[in-house]
Amino acid sequence: QVQLVESGGGSVQAGGSLRLSCLASGVSSYMGWFRQAPGKEREGISIIYTAGGDTYYADSVKGRFTISQDNAKNTLYLQMNSLKPEDTAMYYCAARTAPLWVGYIWSPEQYNIWGQGTQVTVSS
Repeated sequence: QVQLVESGGGSVQAGGSLRLSCLASGVSSYMGWFRQAPGKEREGISIIYTAGGDTYYADSVKGRFTISQDNAKNTLYLQMNSLKPEDTAMYYCAARTAPLWVGYIWSPEQYNIWGQGTQVTVSS
């Protein structure tokens, strides 16, 4: 059973950077970072195909965020640069343990393992 433990959230001013980490135990097909702001639905922002390393980004974070994995450390990262106030949200690490068609990777319902979440607050 995959377990996920996130860390690295915090408060930062606009234009700043943060790096989120997700310590993962177990095997998954896809892993990703999702976020949820108050009153909004949970949205996928960055996904990685763990076997091949293919990465995917939502338009809202493309060019600013980078997802990566360190297999030796069993850790997934999200480097967030040029942060904006609209990036303020609870950020979740998620894993899909079964195979998944790439067309569904942005749907939170397709991920069966979730971390506890870490808060990111960006002030203007």
